[in-house]
Amino acid sequence: MIIHLIIYFLVGIVQDFCFTLNSRYIAKDKILPAVIFSWLTVMVSMLVLYNILNELDPQKSIIEIIIYCLGIAAGTFLAMKLKITANVKE
Repeated sequence: MIIHLIIYFLVGIVQDFCFTLNSRYIAKDKILPAVIFSWLTVMVSMLVLYNILNELDPQKSIIEIIIYCLGIAAGTFLAMKLKITANVKE
């Protein structure tokens, strides 16, 4: 179970990191990177949702969702702190 929680946490970080980059690309009118990061964000979230619902367990599922959300918060924090710029030439 610990491995699943670590994986959900890390996936949450990746998902929100991609979402934050997506938002930056949208703000800078960078269409292709925005589309790619949008797709990645939705794909990751749907896979996690599918996985949690597929292995529904009243006690495990809530903990997995909480850990996943903590990963998402950590992803936002990291993406905001790292100040990755959306410098892509068209």
